[in-house]
Amino acid sequence: MEGAQLLVPILVPLGLFAMIFGIVYLQKREKMAMIERGMDPRRYKPQSAPFQNLKWGLLLIGAGLGLFLAYVLDATVFARMKDNEAVYFGLIAMFGGLGLFLSYRIEKKETIDKEAPAAYIHEKDVV
Repeated sequence: MEGAQLLVPILVPLGLFAMIFGIVYLQKREKMAMIERGMDPRRYKPQSAPFQNLKWGLLLIGAGLGLFLAYVLDATVFARMKDNEAVYFGLIAMFGGLGLFLSYRIEKKETIDKEAPAAYIHEKDVV
């Protein structure tokens, strides 16, 4: 166990440095590929995502509900049992996924409602 404890302070900073280096390298490489194709990399900026806050909010609410329910179940139903960590991870994942699914449904409903008047034409309107 002594050898593994010595490797952690060495490998964690190396992994962090490798991750940052990889991200910067890939961004530079992407810009160079755009220049080679005749595109201006300054012109292409990340597009705004109007429902990003909704998605994160519902994900965190779902994860919080899952954690709370897991605690309640651990304190009541599974009180006699030991090692109930799987309940926590499972319920956090389930409720977080439920929050993301709910966000998807809301986004889909909003985008269909905005596009429907322009795309839908009644038969009596066509001459």
